[in-house]
Parts: sequence; structure tokens; C-alpha cells
Amino acid sequence: MTDFSFRLLPDFLDKYKEIESPFGFRDAGGNSLGEITFIRTYSRVKEDGTKERWHEVCERVINGVYSIQKDHAKANRLPWNDNKAQTSAKEAYDRMFNLKWTPPGRGLWTTGTDLIHDRGIVAGLYNCSFVSTGDMQHHDPGAVFAWVMDALMLGVGVGFDTRGSEKNITISKREESDEVYTIPDTREGWAESIRLLINSYLRTNKVINFDYSEIRPYGEPIKGFGGTASGSEPLEKVHTQLSGILDSRQGDIVDSRLIVDIVNLIGCCVVAGNVRRSATIALGDQSDRDFLELKDYEKYPERAEWGWMSNNTVVVDKPGYDYEDAANRISDNGEPGFLWLDTMQNYGRLKDSPDGKDHRVKGTNPCAEISLESYELCNLVEVHLGRHESKEDYLRTLKFAYLYAKSITLLPTHWPQTNAVIQRNRRIGTSMTGIAKFVDNNGLPTFRDWAEEGYNEIQRYDKEYSEWLGIRESIRTTTVKPSGSVSLLSGETPGVHWPAGGEYYLRAIRFSNTDPSLSLFRHANYHIEEDKYSDNTSVVYFPMKTDMKRSERDVSIYEKINLAAEAQRHWSDNSVSVTVTFSKEERNDINTALHMHEGSLKTVSFLPISDDVYEQQPYQSLSKEAYEEYTNRLMKIDFSAIYEGAENLEAEGSKYCDADYCAI
Repeated sequence: MTDFSFRLLPDFLDKYKEIESPFGFRDAGGNSLGEITFIRTYSRVKEDGTKERWHEVCERVINGVYSIQKDHAKANRLPWNDNKAQTSAKEAYDRMFNLKWTPPGRGLWTTGTDLIHDRGIVAGLYNCSFVSTGDMQHHDPGAVFAWVMDALMLGVGVGFDTRGSEKNITISKREESDEVYTIPDTREGWAESIRLLINSYLRTNKVINFDYSEIRPYGEPIKGFGGTASGSEPLEKVHTQLSGILDSRQGDIVDSRLIVDIVNLIGCCVVAGNVRRSATIALGDQSDRDFLELKDYEKYPERAEWGWMSNNTVVVDKPGYDYEDAANRISDNGEPGFLWLDTMQNYGRLKDSPDGKDHRVKGTNPCAEISLESYELCNLVEVHLGRHESKEDYLRTLKFAYLYAKSITLLPTHWPQTNAVIQRNRRIGTSMTGIAKFVDNNGLPTFRDWAEEGYNEIQRYDKEYSEWLGIRESIRTTTVKPSGSVSLLSGETPGVHWPAGGEYYLRAIRFSNTDPSLSLFRHANYHIEEDKYSDNTSVVYFPMKTDMKRSERDVSIYEKINLAAEAQRHWSDNSVSVTVTFSKEERNDINTALHMHEGSLKTVSFLPISDDVYEQQPYQSLSKEAYEEYTNRLMKIDFSAIYEGAENLEAEGSKYCDADYCAI
């Protein structure tokens, strides 16, 4: 058990044990997709072998956050009042329990755990990051890529650019040597092997021989992050692949294609190494034709094996870019996305005057909701709009959401260069989710009003709490994250996006065949199929009815991009993560939409709505009559057997951004 310096009092917590957790998205059987998502993604196995319930996760998170504050105050001899903290923590707990605010997925999974408070792996709290390969140094060019591997192995998604191509570093032929590196069975050891291999081509020009004998064999359990060991095979494979690419390009200068290849291959290694997902975004120069064509697998057939590992985005330095060619590419596969760096560096919210605060910013994280300097991390928290009864209720919730994110900045990571940026910027990203639903129900003027007052309230809190904590005010404070699994908990629409399903639909969710929930779904008469695309996996169909007036198919490309622009203007001083989905009939509107909103967004990406009908799609239309038939057939499930059973699998945990759009 984590040794917290602050704990909520038992008599306060006891009453929540008897209250049903208020998860969202009830299906025709009365079962909540929010609770199912919680069980499989965020409920950790406890020391006694049972799984956490929602009230226990809230306790873990709040104790963890207020312990961070107390430890900081005591270490710096700052004022601390336990009674005052108890009052504040109780309200923070209640509002989190009722899903008015939540940490991001990574925060739900790791806040208050031994991983953070005892082992000090603080980077595990962060979803995402950014690193510029322009930081490559001639004396140690592999260090940047080692950082990428380290971050990805911690579950931190990575944005990166191709500025290292400006360094004029030559790929050299290597001479044989007797140097051997015995790779330790650690995350750091794997990352160091990548650094040494790359440096052997770009600096030392001598072969480095690897000894894999200390790496634990396949199948052994991994403590902390869960899962089982992959053995040395993924690492051996990436070493072979990287060597093959670098050997084939001896004498060349490191260019954007090589940089993206290296990071993509590292990502493939991490996925194969038993991190189930990876998230990277590659940022390339607007004039770099090779970068634009990286996913042309007729031109680069070898890249088909690893090119899918990053979403690729064009960095537009200033307005006036010709979007036509890129728009034509987008209509086929949804790439590239766009990032307006000049706007990102000079502006917070786009209704405000330029302030130049982010002049050091070089890029963004994979979901593109945060402006980031090189080696900076993405520190998020989420407010669920639809869970609030009034504007006053919403404004009060912002206090505790803000305080969560600000507290996370007090903890140092194991990366000195990252700590230097975090402590200078204290950047946070207080996000709102459920915006599309809120606007459909209340109108844009009401959203603008809530966003404006909310933004001002957060600035007020930041002045007050930064002064108390003795740290800098945050350079930026607000964002809109794409959300995803976290918005499922509360039953909200994700970020600024409209939902994919209509009023009635079947939601297909995949479960490992070893997941004990499957037997409960079978007993409750759910339709279950063997997954036709993955081994040892089953697909369960959940019949849903929503109170949303419109789905993404009912909303035009122009309204979708405009809502993102409204959020960028009135709320987000970082970025707004938006993936604008478009129909086949709207393909020719992409270029026009981009020109219309150039200067009103910092980033945007697009994704075609598939008209293809294939088996086991995530969302399938359903008639009202079919839904009502399900209500008569399905049964309410008691998940006590899962929470209390001895066969519990550890939850997947949230890795990278927690959205469908940016996780690969």
C-alpha cells in the first residue's frame, strides 16, 4: 500500500461504498459501457487480488494528489493546513466520483500508485510528449532516439519533427570492433542499445555487438505496468532493421525519411514488446516533398511494414500555404494533418492578442491538443460538461480539475531536460469534453459564455495557487483533448466531436478470450462472435440508444471545423484536438475548409467516413424495433464476480492519448 502523507478520513469515504457508481452509456440491458470501460482499462488489481471499484480509484487519486501538494509544502517549508486540505479534498473527491471531472486516462491508471510515489516513475502520469530532432548533437546523435524509446516504453506517446535533417550528419560505413554491450533487462537498457546502435553509424563508425542474454524470457510477468515480457526478439528485430536501413544509406546525409523510419521502427518494437498500442506523430516541413510521399508505398514499398506507426502532419510556417495537393492526399487516407507553427508560437486563445509566450514551441503531441517545446510533456485533466447542473456548478468543478493538473507539475521526472522545461512553463491542459452535445442542446452562445467565464476562472485559480505553492504561473492552462475512453465513463461525446453512432446503434467492443467478463456477457444473452481479424479475441455487441440529436454523418465538414475554431477562440490557449470526419461527397470541400479556417486553428486533421460495410464494424446502425427486442432479451449484469474474483486480469491501463484517432 502506498504510504500517503495525506489521506481522506474513513468516515467520509464509507458512505460512497454504498452508492452505485454513476457511469454513463447504459445499453438496452441496463449495463453501462462506462463501467465496462472502467473495469477493462482503469481498475487495478489490489494486493488482496480483488479489483478496484470506482470509489477506490477516486480515493487513490485524491490521496495521491493532495499528498503531492503536502509533500511539496513540507519540503519547501510552506504553509499547510490539514483541516483545510480535508475540506478541499472531500469536494474534489465528490466531484470526481460523480464524473464532473477526471484525470486523463494515464492519471486514472497511475495517480496514487507505488509506481509514482515509491518508484518515482513520474513520466508514467503523462499521456504524451514532443521532442525535436533538431536537438540532435554531433557528439551524441542517438540520444534523441533513445529518449523516444524510453518514453514510448513508459506508455508516453511521442510527437517528433524532422529538423534533424538540417544538421548535415553523415551516415558512415562502420569498421568491425570487439566492443560488446550486454543489454540490461530494463527499460533504460533497451533505450541505451538504440542510442549506441545509431551512434555507431553517425558518430563512432565502429560496430557495436549486443549481448541479449540478460533479457528475461518471453511470458514472464512485468510488474508495475502489467503485461508479460516479450523476450529479446522485438529488440533484436529492430536492431537488425535499423542496421539494414543505415547500411543501405551509407554516405547519405540524415534526412526526414531516415528520421521517420527510425522512430517508426522504434514504435514497432515497443508494440511488439507488449505495449499494445503506440502513438507517434511526425511533423515535416511544408516544402519537403519526400515527407509528403512517405506513405506512398509504391515509391517506398519497404515502408509498408512500419510506415503506419505514425500519423504524419505538415508544419505550415505561415498562412498562405497551397493546400490543394495535400487535400487530395487526405481524401484518400486522411493524411497529412496540418499544424500552423507561427500561430502556435505567438498566440494563446485566438480571440486574444498575440503574446509570444510560446516562442520556444516546436510542435505538438500525437493527439495535437498541446503546444510543446522539445522534451516537454503533455499534462492534462478533463471536465465533463454534461454532468453539470448549472454554470456555477461547472465553474466550481474547474477549481479541482485545475488543481489536479497543477499538482502534477510539482513532481520531477527522471529526465533533467524535461524537468527544466516543465518547471519553467508549468504548462497544463484543462480540457472540456461533451462540447458537441452541449452545443446541440444549448447553442453556441451559451458555450461561448461558459468557455469565457471558465477560462477567466482558471486564470484566477492559477494566480492564487501558484503564489501559495511558490512556483511560476502556468504559461498555458486550457485545451480540448480528443478524449475517448475517459468520455465513455461519463457518457459524454468526445471532445469537440460528434458521435459515430446514430440514435440507435450496435457498439462492437473487443475482449481477450481470457477476459472473465465474457462469461458474464454470455449469461446475460449478449451476442458474441469470434473476432475475424485478431487471434484469441471475441467481439461483444452492445445495443445503444443515445439522446444525441445528430451523429457525425448528420453534421457537415464546415460545422465540425467551425466548432473546433470556436473552442480555440474562446477556451483553449494550447490547441484543440480535432479530427474532422468527412463523407465521400465532401472530399472536394477539404481545400475550401482549410482556407476558410487558416488562422483560426493551430492544428487540424481529417478522416474519411468509411462507406464500406465490413464485418464487426465498431458502430452498426440499429432500428428502434431491434433495440426494443434487445431490451426484452438482455439481463442486468452483477459485476461483483469480476471485482472480487480470484481470476482477475490486470486492467489494460491507459497508454498514450486515450482516443481512437491518435492511438495506432
